[in-house]
Amino acid sequence: MNRFNGKTVFVTGVARGQGRNHAIRFAEEGARVIGVDLAGPVSTTHYPGATGDDLEETGRLLEKTGAEYRLHACDVRDLKGLERAVADGLVAFGGIDIVLPTAGITSLGATWELSEEQWDEMVAINLSGVWRTLRATLPAMVERGAGGSIVLTGSIAGIIGMPYLAHYAATKHGVNGLVKSMANELAPHRIRVNSVNPSNVATPMILNDATYQHFRPDVPGATQEDAIPAFSSYNLLDVPWVESDDVSNAVLWLCSDEARFLTGVMLPVDTGTVVKWPGA
Repeated sequence: MNRFNGKTVFVTGVARGQGRNHAIRFAEEGARVIGVDLAGPVSTTHYPGATGDDLEETGRLLEKTGAEYRLHACDVRDLKGLERAVADGLVAFGGIDIVLPTAGITSLGATWELSEEQWDEMVAINLSGVWRTLRATLPAMVERGAGGSIVLTGSIAGIIGMPYLAHYAATKHGVNGLVKSMANELAPHRIRVNSVNPSNVATPMILNDATYQHFRPDVPGATQEDAIPAFSSYNLLDVPWVESDDVSNAVLWLCSDEARFLTGVMLPVDTGTVVKWPGA
């Protein structure tokens, strides 16, 4: 399929995980890609950040698709940097059709034990970083008048309450608030705004020792194998997590003409977690 021939997609968090997967999937379907990523550490996370090598690997994978692309090492906390990446992409490709603010972090902790730095960094990246991405990309999209699609990355934590993730959940509820407001603002410009809301996704954010230990506090030095039953217990379908491809399938569909009348939708990609009946 080539649903996105001639389209340009702007993706953040492109060095690995969901962001990389989205970029490659769009490229495989004919899109040009503008990708940004910090490609460096974030001080408050419990897992290693993406690296410059990761960003280079994304470039190699995009090269294999034959797609045109531009990649930038850029922090979503840096509006001027995002604006430079947008300007470079506009010169190269002429316009932006799709925006995927995918960059995000997580960390764990009881609300009353979080440090101020944990709170502020979470909000700066997961919520303000989304707004900055939109602030950098939307003026050109609106002025061009060709319509478009925006898919924000929410979470089941942006739909239901989850313990020990209050700072993360607050940002993801905020993301879904943006979806509702912006769907109204941008409809006159034929720009649709939706979100995907995954449960656990098999990326470094989830597949790490600290998360395994969090899910299995009863097992010292818990491994992935130890944690799988705990992960699975949250889901209606008998799997511990979804894959990045599962999320990309939803994102590509929301951006395609097949979903041309969908806007303001907060789509769970969650194996039934948000509707699970207690004891099911």
